[in-house]
Amino acid sequence: MKVTLASSNKGKLAEFQQLLSGLNFDVVPQSEFQVPDAIENGLSFVENAIIKARHASKLTGLPAIADDSGLEVDFLNGAPGIYSSRFSGENATDEKNNQRLLSLLQEVEENERTARFQCLLVYMRHPEDPTPIICQGTWEGLITLSPDGENGFGYDPLFYIPEFGCTSAQLEKTQKNKVSHRGKAMAQLLEKLSR
Repeated sequence: MKVTLASSNKGKLAEFQQLLSGLNFDVVPQSEFQVPDAIENGLSFVENAIIKARHASKLTGLPAIADDSGLEVDFLNGAPGIYSSRFSGENATDEKNNQRLLSLLQEVEENERTARFQCLLVYMRHPEDPTPIICQGTWEGLITLSPDGENGFGYDPLFYIPEFGCTSAQLEKTQKNKVSHRGKAMAQLLEKLSR
């Protein structure tokens, strides 16, 4: 079954293709259909995921999977949140976003640097789907004082997981996919789709 992935983020694409490889799905990125990114003007992760899935499904005629995910830092009242990918402004990059986060937490003690990754995953059978499948995954951790690790993308080099004693960017892909926010949301989705 062909499904479009409503994302142009290469890191996400690689993760989704690996996570969905077990199911009988042919996951095709929306870019293969020249679908432009949706305007994410929702006020929550779930709203943005629905906007993206509906947009991709409407323009491709296929079922669509979309996620909206980001980092919530407690000291910053949940920021960057839904603005995670554009936290450092209009021409945001992972490096600039990470630098901005570190500068905002410069004087903050380690025990106050608690944070979590959130992932809201939406599967829509068609653009008018009144009951899309919605799955949520959360991954708790801390923000480090400096980046560490080469794997992953986004805030992974700053996201320290106490149970593993390393950052998300230091985990192997298969290990990360089992324990991450996206991995947890995807496990729920796979379970619901296999029914």
